[in-house]
Amino acid sequence: MKLNPFVKAGIGLTFALLWSCPTLAALTEAKNFGLEVKVTGQSEDDRDLGTQKGGDVNGIGIDLRPWIYGESGNWSAYAMGQAVASSDIIETDTLQQSADDENQQTSNSDRKTKKNYLAMREFWVAYGGFTPYPGELLKFGRQRLRNDDGQWRDTNIEALNWTFDTTLLKANVGAAERFSEYRTDLKELSPVDKDRQHLYADAAYQWTPGQWIGLRGHHTHDNGKLDFPEPGVATDSLDKRENGDLTWLGIEANSDAYNWRNTNTVNYWASVTGMKGDRDTVNALNADGSRPATAKRSDNISGWATDLGVRLRLDPQWQVGAAYSRASAEYEQNGLQSNRSNWTGTQSRVHRFGEAFRGEMNNMQSMSLFGSWQLREDYDASLVYHKFWRVDGNKPVGSNGIDAVQNNTDDVTGAILSSTSLPLEDGKKDLGQEMDLVVTKHFKKGLLPAALSQSIDEPSALVRFRAGVFKPGDAYGSQVDSYMHRAFVDVIWKF
Repeated sequence: MKLNPFVKAGIGLTFALLWSCPTLAALTEAKNFGLEVKVTGQSEDDRDLGTQKGGDVNGIGIDLRPWIYGESGNWSAYAMGQAVASSDIIETDTLQQSADDENQQTSNSDRKTKKNYLAMREFWVAYGGFTPYPGELLKFGRQRLRNDDGQWRDTNIEALNWTFDTTLLKANVGAAERFSEYRTDLKELSPVDKDRQHLYADAAYQWTPGQWIGLRGHHTHDNGKLDFPEPGVATDSLDKRENGDLTWLGIEANSDAYNWRNTNTVNYWASVTGMKGDRDTVNALNADGSRPATAKRSDNISGWATDLGVRLRLDPQWQVGAAYSRASAEYEQNGLQSNRSNWTGTQSRVHRFGEAFRGEMNNMQSMSLFGSWQLREDYDASLVYHKFWRVDGNKPVGSNGIDAVQNNTDDVTGAILSSTSLPLEDGKKDLGQEMDLVVTKHFKKGLLPAALSQSIDEPSALVRFRAGVFKPGDAYGSQVDSYMHRAFVDVIWKF
């Protein structure tokens, strides 16, 4: 198999980092290596809401993730690979980018998801000797960046990240840029990621036991070369059509609500974020196929978003709660988010905006009601109801798990000539509603080094069922299917 040059470089750098810290013999003596085996079954019907052929997924896959870790004094290093084989194009990884992005129509085979692939998930080296605090660490390489709510960072990306984590103060400062997906099937980056740098910082202070308040900031700088359309030349979805600089500043407060181990009777979280910046966007060709008068347009954009939630503990096992989120029409997230967190109060991370719909904070508001159950560290379950609306009924929403299209057909033969994303109905705000269920059995605890808490998705072996059923609202029109679902069964074992 011919490997992407970035994958080759990642493999080479991985071995260089591991051998530099301290010796391979020391690593094996500590037994800091292992294999995570994940088997995933997926059923999905139907992502396009019945607007085109296909849109269904029914398959099973195996995902092997070998890893190795070593440390000597203040230095440590880590690497994790990945080998996936499946019967259909399924999601074995909750960090995979949206189905919208991975399955987009493109003539470029360098970004088409395949059933089988090899990948390098992480490779980094770290130093923790700048301060006497054990929670301080400077890490360089492709690594897992994550914050508690998953709305700012939760992805594997090349970064230089400094973390300071103590009882009273938590802080992160870093810079990141995606240079490759490090997968044998995805040889090209998404246009959004090309030449886009991220700078970020956050700090949170525990002002009284169990109560945190913090500030967060993020800046993206994108000066990547734009691809302008040419008359008579077909465009590609991998063409870069916009760039610019955006800045986010936010404040948050919570009761350690994302820590599923806390025993508070009442938990809460609240955040408010403002966004401001400028963007250049490529203009499309005129209707007659000629070049537009101006090749691009420049806009100043700004927006804001909030996320609020409260959770009540009925007894040591049962909790109920409600959450509300709203993002203005021009607000968007920074592109490093997963929107997955422990917001329902269990050990399992749940998508904040639906396991099926998978909304983003862009021209959307949502209301969620949930109940959750946690039995020791062995079992957990979450049942969630979501309702989604547009904030501005005449503007689109951000990417999500729905891929409905509008087909242009030949008047005589009825053949489909082209397809575009289905526009939402003007003035209609109701996006739909959803029910989610996530149930997990955990076992075989305590086998991983503590330093890998951010890198390993699941700290224990498990069996999990997660599913969402979405009912589209009036904004999608009357010609779409009444329901769509997305369901997974995951079995993870660690060696």
